[in-house]
Amino acid sequence: MTFFSNLKMWEMMKEIRELVMLFLMALCSKLTATSGKTMTIRKWQVPAEDSYCLSWRLGVETNNIRAWPIVPNQCLRYVESYMMLGQYERDIDLIIDQVVDYVNDDVVLSNDGFDAWILDVDDTCISNLFYYQGKRFGGDPYDPKGFKEWALKGVCPAIPGVLRLYNKLIKKGFRVFLVTGRSEATFGQTTLNNLHSQGFLAYERLILRSDEYNGMNAVDYKSEIRKKLVEEGYMIWGNIGDQWSDIQGDYVGIRTFKLPNPMYFVP
Repeated sequence: MTFFSNLKMWEMMKEIRELVMLFLMALCSKLTATSGKTMTIRKWQVPAEDSYCLSWRLGVETNNIRAWPIVPNQCLRYVESYMMLGQYERDIDLIIDQVVDYVNDDVVLSNDGFDAWILDVDDTCISNLFYYQGKRFGGDPYDPKGFKEWALKGVCPAIPGVLRLYNKLIKKGFRVFLVTGRSEATFGQTTLNNLHSQGFLAYERLILRSDEYNGMNAVDYKSEIRKKLVEEGYMIWGNIGDQWSDIQGDYVGIRTFKLPNPMYFVP
């Protein structure tokens, strides 16, 4: 390459640098001086309504908000979006992954036939989401007659993440107990058939509410059931439910896990 070609290239580079500088100066001038206004940066903000509902659901899931009869009217759209647009499933999967880590890393089974795990049924093993879709996702008051008609159809689908965990627990040798507040007399056979149709097989026992527990709140009822299991010699390694009343009280187990449910509260 000759001296003249080098000189020509240098001059071209100089012109390019000058053009770049002019462009940057013009851009800065436009951003800071046009019409005497300065550039403003927009901050992303959650709409006030959604902000409240995020806080409300956090209060519900942490059991700081209790005995709420219905979803607040301003949160109906938020709860519907949460349940239907994928976040609910993602939250379930994250919690189930934590359960699996606990099972894999912290549990040492005795293999004596008494290593137990407890699962709630409604909105833990099987979902009532389709029913609550017709009840504005918890915006309407509890309807015993309507829920009875729904549950007796026996068409509640499995919650995929929980079914995945369930199969792992069975494979590892846990004795899995399905404990529900459903009436044994009213829903016994239907619930059993529904669970079997959705893949919940080989569990140790399905326990429904018998007449002796009628009128008892969920915490006391499930505490009594767990007490009997412990008295039979079972070690409860884990206990999962969508309601705090599933995992409170006595003999709750070594670890408890709460699944999300912003649609209703069971005392």
